[in-house]
Amino acid sequence: MTSTTVAVAPLTIQDAEVLVSAAHRAAEAAGVTVSVTVLDAGGHLLAFRRDDRAVLISGETSTRKAYTALQLDSATRELVDAVQPGGLFHTLPTALDRPLLFIAGGVPVRRDGRLIGAIGVGGGAPDQDHGFAVAAVETLV
Repeated sequence: MTSTTVAVAPLTIQDAEVLVSAAHRAAEAAGVTVSVTVLDAGGHLLAFRRDDRAVLISGETSTRKAYTALQLDSATRELVDAVQPGGLFHTLPTALDRPLLFIAGGVPVRRDGRLIGAIGVGGGAPDQDHGFAVAAVETLV
């Protein structure tokens, strides 16, 4: 019996640059200054950009949003209720490499149905950040 393995192309630096650029274009069109972080499937930083007018903490925020989306394989917007008292992750330990951040703006990146990385956007309102991240991910499809 033979087994067939389907290879899925990893998230490349070029993909990451496309994601960062698309998220920034979406934010600029809305008049918002943001930071954008793109991680590969292993959680390694592939690309980062902070607009000079964005607050400094937005860089850490975008990175933690991307990390959270990657670790939990879900858009951070979908996880907000899970960390409220009584929620699924209310007692989730924080002994991971970096603390998770449950604010909208982190989105997993998939190719052929497989998780290949994540993007995080910080600096705007949470729903804006989520929209900018989704718009960027849609450019890879």
